[in-house]
Amino acid sequence: MKQSSKLTKIDLLITGVGGQGNILASDIVSEVALASGYDVKKTDTLGMAQRGGSVISHVRIAEKVFSPLIKEGEVDILLAFEKLEGVRWASYLKPGGIAIVNNHALPPLSVNLGVDSYPDDKEVIQILKQRTDRIYFVEGTRRVIELGNVKTLNIFMLGCLSSFLPFKPETWQEVIARHLPAKVLQLNKTAFETGSKEIKNVHVG
Repeated sequence: MKQSSKLTKIDLLITGVGGQGNILASDIVSEVALASGYDVKKTDTLGMAQRGGSVISHVRIAEKVFSPLIKEGEVDILLAFEKLEGVRWASYLKPGGIAIVNNHALPPLSVNLGVDSYPDDKEVIQILKQRTDRIYFVEGTRRVIELGNVKTLNIFMLGCLSSFLPFKPETWQEVIARHLPAKVLQLNKTAFETGSKEIKNVHVG
């Protein structure tokens, strides 16, 4: 995988559930892009996030951006913190786009109550493959638990994302440092670096 030296535009969709840190992640990406000289528009949607509902962030990056909302079928990169959320928003991916999916299930209430079923991994891949073959499943939750704090998942996932964007590592680290308290900063820096290395070893598809 190669970072482009100059970004034309990136339409990024970050999906997950309440408590996974989506909003902080979208804030950090936006600030990194702004610090790198790009225009950015973003919007966040929280669906009963305090109860584990869906959280979706649209982040649009280019030399000039006029609208924060990404149209269905035009997402360049889908960054999913949870597998079902990746499936729910797969239709927003453009053909051949990039899907980075945390291989972790947080079933919604309807599944826990037996009303709906949660797709197995084969179904998840089949749905994503209808849009793209560039699918990266990462063991994000497992890796950050090994690091010592599951709350660093969002920063780990940003580390994965960073390999596809032309922003300098030091810019990422500077922005992350502005958003996090000193007592957890080093752990989050480690999570980011771990994610950026992990994605390079993930099988695509």
